[in-house]
Amino acid sequence: MTARVPRPGELYLDHVSHFVPDLDAASRALCALGFVVTPRSDQRTQDGPAGTANVCAMLERGYLEFLAPTADTPNAARLRAAMARHPGVHLCCFGTPAAEEEHARLGAHGFAPQPIVSLERDTETGRARFKVVRPAPEAMPEGRVQFVEHLTPEVLWHPRWMGHANGVRSLACAFVVACDPVEAAARWAEFAALLPRPARRFAHLPADRGHVLVGARADWQALLGEAVPEPPALAGCALECDDPDALARRAERAGCTVRRLRRALYALALPPSLGGFWVVGTRKSLAMDD
Repeated sequence: MTARVPRPGELYLDHVSHFVPDLDAASRALCALGFVVTPRSDQRTQDGPAGTANVCAMLERGYLEFLAPTADTPNAARLRAAMARHPGVHLCCFGTPAAEEEHARLGAHGFAPQPIVSLERDTETGRARFKVVRPAPEAMPEGRVQFVEHLTPEVLWHPRWMGHANGVRSLACAFVVACDPVEAAARWAEFAALLPRPARRFAHLPADRGHVLVGARADWQALLGEAVPEPPALAGCALECDDPDALARRAERAGCTVRRLRRALYALALPPSLGGFWVVGTRKSLAMDD
């Protein structure tokens, strides 16, 4: 069975979040792309309703979240402000088995972490509960970059939400658009306790599962297209799938702009209901050539 959450001493790329204005429109777009989509789920913190709700595409390894503001709360206001800057991915989350230890480490390294958030939401398969660790917003300007400790993984990774028609299995990589890629890679490495290494014109930060790729906007544009957001930002992510050619055809029918990068590897510019970019490929075609 695939490990959903990291064991002691491990770090996973857990999920990325697209901030979207309309969850119903996002769900329709995801269904057209061949995903099984979870029902809407409203989020709560220890202080009350968060003013946000989500739907998800749960994968064998990691997941994709689509998060929308639903009320006039400070949390919802931050989502609306982020969407005003650019559509698409605004959150990158690492999975940890030890939220308190990550919080203490971030404090020791100058990231000024906010108090740990106890987050929960009711789903059709039970109540999902998490501990979330976030730095001061200015410490990681590319987006909402955080850690999560899953307390109820069996609720999220339920069999009814798995087995997508498009064959997508894994969240492989998060894309960081940096003003200064060297500085950003070093900062992300310190944040996540990862070791950066060069990968062509990018900096590659491998975790125990999944990785992060940091690059300049011009280099991301050469790969993804002109609509890559201005730095600092998150541009999208890479997804491992069984048949990238079939997924690319499906994506074209669903209104995506598709760019073939090489054999079994495609860049997808997503429709406005989702925003951002995905690169889809097999495990082999997505492998980093350092």
